[in-house]
Amino acid sequence: MSRSGSGSGSPLRGPILPTHQTSNALLHHIYPLPKNPLPSRPKPPPEDEIEEVFVKGSGPGGQKLQNKTNSAVQIKHLPTGIVVKSQATRSRSENRAIARKVLAQRLDELYNGGESRTAIVGDLKRKKRASSDKKSRRKYRKLEEERQGDSISASLEEVGSDFVARDMACRNPTETEGQENLTRPSDEALKPTSVALGEAAKPTCPRE
Repeated sequence: MSRSGSGSGSPLRGPILPTHQTSNALLHHIYPLPKNPLPSRPKPPPEDEIEEVFVKGSGPGGQKLQNKTNSAVQIKHLPTGIVVKSQATRSRSENRAIARKVLAQRLDELYNGGESRTAIVGDLKRKKRASSDKKSRRKYRKLEEERQGDSISASLEEVGSDFVARDMACRNPTETEGQENLTRPSDEALKPTSVALGEAAKPTCPRE
């Protein structure tokens, strides 16, 4: 009999254990994570703890049809005194099942409080809503930053255009003065304040 790695026999192989090189996808395939962290739905109490009566349906919507038969179900949990009534459908059997589900939920809330399925579902919904609101605020904040960035870019372009115009006026004073003389009204039509404003509006060129 040959040992592992010697002779003509095949080497002995041990169990393949996952290493740090194992991909996350493979690990999740082998050891799938629970998709739904919610606890299982509570089960209704034993029938010997329930007192059940059948009554006529009442309330708006299909009242005539429900009043013909005692399709509504009312159950009472004897240990706690909780009473549940169901008239959701015209079927007595369906109403019985619905009433027991509601009773199981109320007992779960009574016994488990914040650890009940209803409390956990409500907490998850609040977290999901908060996450959605946070994403929306982040999206609108990004849009506002982009809008402000576009406004700043437009202002810089306007300042740059004004700088280029002033620079051209300084480089070609004769041509600029000629263009001003063509469009400037007569001195008699101008008031002193207008002349002062016109003089102040001329570009100031740096001295060489």
